[in-house]
Amino acid sequence: PGKNKPMKARYWQAEDNQCVRCVLCPHTCMIENGRSGKCLIRKNIGGVLTASAYGRVASAAVDPIEKKPLYHFHPASNILSIGFNGCNMSCLFCQNWQISTRETATQEASPQRLIETALDAKSIGIAYTYNEPLTNFEFVMDCAKAFRQAGLKNVIVSNGMINPEPLRELIPFLDAANIDLKGFTEEFYQEHGGRLKTVKHTIEALFRGGVHLEVTNLLIPEKNGREEDFERMCSFLANISPEIPLHISGYFPQYKYDFPPTPNNTLTEYAKKAKKYLNFIYIGNRGDCGFTDTVCAGCGHTLIRRNGYETCCLTDKNTCPACLRKFYAVF
Repeated sequence: PGKNKPMKARYWQAEDNQCVRCVLCPHTCMIENGRSGKCLIRKNIGGVLTASAYGRVASAAVDPIEKKPLYHFHPASNILSIGFNGCNMSCLFCQNWQISTRETATQEASPQRLIETALDAKSIGIAYTYNEPLTNFEFVMDCAKAFRQAGLKNVIVSNGMINPEPLRELIPFLDAANIDLKGFTEEFYQEHGGRLKTVKHTIEALFRGGVHLEVTNLLIPEKNGREEDFERMCSFLANISPEIPLHISGYFPQYKYDFPPTPNNTLTEYAKKAKKYLNFIYIGNRGDCGFTDTVCAGCGHTLIRRNGYETCCLTDKNTCPACLRKFYAVF
């Protein structure tokens, strides 16, 4: 652990009285000298916006790619996963609140050191995850360029709260993304410090930009579980492509929410609703609910079998061996 080193941030404007306006995300925080934006880690130091978490890793592990979750991107592979401090939303059910809501002990890392770590671990690349990684845009951008040059993959696991211009800059260096679509009403997003309109734009831009895309929805019946909203969400994704995998996760009490866990039968019921719109539906964190294997949308042939994070690929290409139907996957 060590002190954060100041690094001049990007995507900001100087204002009067040494204030700055950050334009990385839709909050466009006006930040006084000596203060930070909503994300905690973009700080005004002497009238200059700095990326205080640059090169400071708060959490790191080598995970199965399925844990991101990404089920259709290099299945059965491992990926180096790193996270930082900070987040530009304020979800009361955050599962990583220990690092996203405060500054913690960190370790210094450079893109080259992370590349060496990934190669030593036989990782396919790097996943920027755990907190909201795009608040540390400058470091993610530098890493993404270096990993791409090294022939390794770049993955983001994100809430999608980023403005169009920085997103356009990042997309050419991304290989895959899982976007956490937390609900499908502006009211729910506003309650948790986000904007649904922005997240929808991010999802569309990633898919249109050729980034392999999967989406996660944490189902909290008491808060975001209205059937009509859920089906509108599925319809939105299907209008982009019915091939986009949707991971429905069951909520457990966490951080400031103490509602009871999402019942298994509710998850199964909603997974069946989603199947009316989308070809690939998974229940992500309840192994006894089914909806874990990848099956061909044409003939029902099992393509990838899963038991927890143990994955058995029954094909090594994105074509069903039984009926020759193409499906959305990268091997």
